[in-house]
Amino acid sequence: MKTLNTEATRPDARDASKAEPVRPTIQVLERTNDLLNILARYNQPLSLKSLAEQSGLNISTTHRILNDLVLARIVHRPSSGHYQLGMRLLELGNLVKARLNVRSIALPIMRRLQQKIGQTINLSIRQNDEIVYIERAFSERSGMQVVRAIGGHAPLHLTSTGKLFLSTYDKAALLDYAKRTQLKGNTPNSISSLEKLSKELETVRQTQTARDHEELEIGVSCMAAAIYDDAHQVIAGLSISSPANRMQESWLELLRETAREISRAMGDAQSE
Repeated sequence: MKTLNTEATRPDARDASKAEPVRPTIQVLERTNDLLNILARYNQPLSLKSLAEQSGLNISTTHRILNDLVLARIVHRPSSGHYQLGMRLLELGNLVKARLNVRSIALPIMRRLQQKIGQTINLSIRQNDEIVYIERAFSERSGMQVVRAIGGHAPLHLTSTGKLFLSTYDKAALLDYAKRTQLKGNTPNSISSLEKLSKELETVRQTQTARDHEELEIGVSCMAAAIYDDAHQVIAGLSISSPANRMQESWLELLRETAREISRAMGDAQSE
């Protein structure tokens, strides 16, 4: 198959680094972005007056935006009238870094598992009340059409990986999740009661694996194992998807070992 040279089809590809950055279309976001970019250029805190002058905003507007950013911990106010970037940005940056790392680390390992069993292997993370598929290794010969593409999402309680994340919730957090989502189902097999979900999550905690028995899609079953970071926190789930009538228990230990291998590569000492 001939590979298209995508760079050749874009006349501006070689000049991409010179292109003007795209500006936000909402004014307050544009102003916020400008203030954060100014703060990012300095190691020391900046005064309110300096930020207003550099951004071209008046003092009251600058103060109002900065005050909201302080409340969100995006900006820190070490002393009255002075500002610097806040710890929330570091927290968010570390999350993005971990997610990018797990994807690049996991993919070659996922491909080896896919070649062994011939079924689709998914890598997913949690985003609010859903999982998001961020990588996949599959073969067209697996006999299963991929329903959710990379970037697709699904409710936590309807997926094997989602149940791994829910198993880390305490009772109050799980109750809040159930209230927010109403535990809406997709198929007759979907778990739609808090009592049944709680019981299922106990099994997940005991076995350190999770199942989806045609709960998201009729005809598709999944099994999942958790991937941990260097703090032994669940950061992703590795799952096998296959036609329900082809799922094999012998794959479970291979899945566990693959998840442990990725976790070790992420720095999790407890996966040794």
